[in-house]
Amino acid sequence: MEDLPEQKGLNESEAKQLQVKFGFNELPSAAPKSIWKIIVGVLKEPMFILLVGCGALYFVLGDPREGIMLFSSVTIIIAITFYQEKKTERALEALRDLSSPRALVIREGVTKRIAGREVVPGDVLILREGDRVAADAVVLLQTNLVTDESLLTGESVPVRKSNWDRKQEFGPPQGEDIPFVYSGTLIVRGNGLARVVKTGTSTFIGKIGRSLKETQDEPALLKAETRKIIRIFTITGFSLSATLVLVFGFIRHDWMGGVLEGISLAMAMLPEEFAVVLTIFMALGAWRMSRRNVLTRNPASIETLGSVTVLCADKTGTLTENRMKVKKMFADGKMWDDENGNGQAAQVFTELLHVARLASQQTVFDPMERAIADAQLQDGKSGAGDEGFVREYELSPALFAMTRVYRAAGKESFFAAAKGAPEAILSLCRVNAEERENILAQVNGFAKQGLRVLAVARAEWKEKELPHAQKDFLFRFCGLLGFEDPLRKGVRENLQMCYDAGIRVIMITGDYPETAMHVAEKMGLKNADRVITGAAMEKMSDAQLGEDVRSVNVFARVVPEQKLRLVNALKANGEIVGMTGDGVNDAPALKSAHIGIAMGQRGTDVAREAADIVLLNDDFDSVIEAVRTGRSIYENIRKAMGYVFAVHIPIAGLAMLPVLFPSFPMILFPLHIAFLELIIDPASSLIFEAE
Repeated sequence: MEDLPEQKGLNESEAKQLQVKFGFNELPSAAPKSIWKIIVGVLKEPMFILLVGCGALYFVLGDPREGIMLFSSVTIIIAITFYQEKKTERALEALRDLSSPRALVIREGVTKRIAGREVVPGDVLILREGDRVAADAVVLLQTNLVTDESLLTGESVPVRKSNWDRKQEFGPPQGEDIPFVYSGTLIVRGNGLARVVKTGTSTFIGKIGRSLKETQDEPALLKAETRKIIRIFTITGFSLSATLVLVFGFIRHDWMGGVLEGISLAMAMLPEEFAVVLTIFMALGAWRMSRRNVLTRNPASIETLGSVTVLCADKTGTLTENRMKVKKMFADGKMWDDENGNGQAAQVFTELLHVARLASQQTVFDPMERAIADAQLQDGKSGAGDEGFVREYELSPALFAMTRVYRAAGKESFFAAAKGAPEAILSLCRVNAEERENILAQVNGFAKQGLRVLAVARAEWKEKELPHAQKDFLFRFCGLLGFEDPLRKGVRENLQMCYDAGIRVIMITGDYPETAMHVAEKMGLKNADRVITGAAMEKMSDAQLGEDVRSVNVFARVVPEQKLRLVNALKANGEIVGMTGDGVNDAPALKSAHIGIAMGQRGTDVAREAADIVLLNDDFDSVIEAVRTGRSIYENIRKAMGYVFAVHIPIAGLAMLPVLFPSFPMILFPLHIAFLELIIDPASSLIFEAE
């Protein structure tokens, strides 16, 4: 990388030259497919040819009503195809809007706000709380800078940033204290300056956009099977019809009668009701699923949902509640666990929560601070407020702890409340070796259970002037807080239902391997002790990944491209893959999977547009219910298809009798067959579906 730029930033001339070189900082908008291109694509489908041919025959034979019905099916097929094309375009538009926020930059030493699309490599961004980052950049200077990168990683816990050392190469999001910020992510705390290094499609969110654009929708299995059956029926039907015309003409010397018999046999053999039956069953199935909080964006995906053999579930928000909760507390040699009762805690823990709340911001954004406030309310106590607040000592790379100082009404002394990483708080408390060892043992115990740990301390200050640094206070250690993202209610039971139904579940997360394995073990996931990380996947060949993915069910520290690669490896193994997700990072995998399942409440527009199914209540329960309904609908379709075949066989037999037995008259003319199929098939299929 080059040396740090001057803080006066680029001048307008340099910015224009760089914009010509690198282009606008936005995702390219693909030219939308015209209606004519879509129609041409539909023309190649055997189902379309079949419907058009049968509809034309009905018009020729004087039955316009049936012909109109079949041509209406053609219109429906074109409309569904057009909708699918527009869905992909909308997904890219949503991603493009998200990736191009307004940006505050320094140019020629002047601070100015410009459109995100005008940012170029070399620009110096001013990062402030509440802003979205306009491009991928290295952090030059920062004060307590914390960003929410769930957009890219899927993990809701914000991460700290550090200053760039001028040596570290720019890389992907990978945890705390990385000196890089990424386009589309949110600044949740602090401020800083960052130099832009990547814009447009070169950014990490841009790579997701490219991947989404290049990923092909997985065709519905039922559509592929139906296409194969129709092709067989069409070839067989027309071959037999041509043979029948020739035989009838040569034997009876009645070529007009032979043509009518041939048309009758063709109509008897061609299952033109397939389109009607499929449309009705899918529409009714989608309506039934909507009553269970499942929105079907692609009706044909309902059958695929019932065929799923592997379900890839995103940990955060799908299997867990996507919120931090105080799970355990340690203070004064005592341990509190929320599983032992959610009532009021002992006095020592009430004091611990009070001090932790005082060490937090009054307006809560940080998930851990929100969990502290919730735990305090659950304990029957009110929030801290900012009454008497004097000063805040911010967290820094040298000391991962923050302190807020208060002055009580009517008192000259100060009260300081601190929270942060256990090692940092212990260094402030100056505890003896034995006490330190005991506390760190508790910290390790919390970590092994997949908990995120904060330590809390308090201090009194009786001098008139506050010290310059946190380390000057004489802190007293208060205790430890262990946080977890709790499992959703009923996840263990739903997981067992998946196993009973022959569906394997794979957990994918951007979290740490230890946390992922603990959650997997707690929910009862098979092979929870085996995990593959994103770094390990990076070194694997496709063949090795395909082999390992047969038995490993936990994937941790995974980036978006690896989610897509994982889905493709499962597909290559012959699995029917369902994928759940909610973030931008999930969109390519959602689109590539046989069935993409997005979250409706917290899911991004990009994820919803890329998915086939949207869960309106974000509940894993709904995934299981949707699979059950999909299997029921598939079974109904299978029975209906069997019935359609059963109807066609005797009709075809009656059409062939005059050829096989010359003394027999023509029993069924085309009009008769049209009448039989119009009355028997659609009406009876509707009744079967209702039953």
